[in-house]
Amino acid sequence: MRAGLTVQQLQDLELCYAPPFGSAKDPVNYAGFAASNVMNGDVRICHVNDSISPTAGAMLMDVRTRAEAQAGTIPGAMHIPMDDLRDRLGELPKNKEILTFCQAGLRGYLACRILTQHGFRCRNLSGGYKTYAAALGIRQEHKPAHKT
Repeated sequence: MRAGLTVQQLQDLELCYAPPFGSAKDPVNYAGFAASNVMNGDVRICHVNDSISPTAGAMLMDVRTRAEAQAGTIPGAMHIPMDDLRDRLGELPKNKEILTFCQAGLRGYLACRILTQHGFRCRNLSGGYKTYAAALGIRQEHKPAHKT
């Protein structure tokens, strides 16, 4: 912000790289990638209000793990874990826009990209279930991560 850079410039920003301390791409670069994807139309997003009352032409899809979804999900959402999505594309309607969500946004983004590449109309919930829960005052229990 201080440098007055654009989102696109953040993608190509050269920052210090020291393998023991950080990755080759800095979180600043990733912020630029994510914002540019939205600005360029590579992925479309939706917001909490869209997930609270989706239109008749839309459906919600939770792509989190079974354990995450069982801990709380958005009412009316179909649950297909991200790892199963490619095998279950046939279960999804082509005539509806799919609003994907995960816990914070990454898996929802990936699901949305997969769906778009297979001819579905899709938007990803910005901030994921965490943002939804915060907006509605839903308390989430923090449990240690484990595979399901």
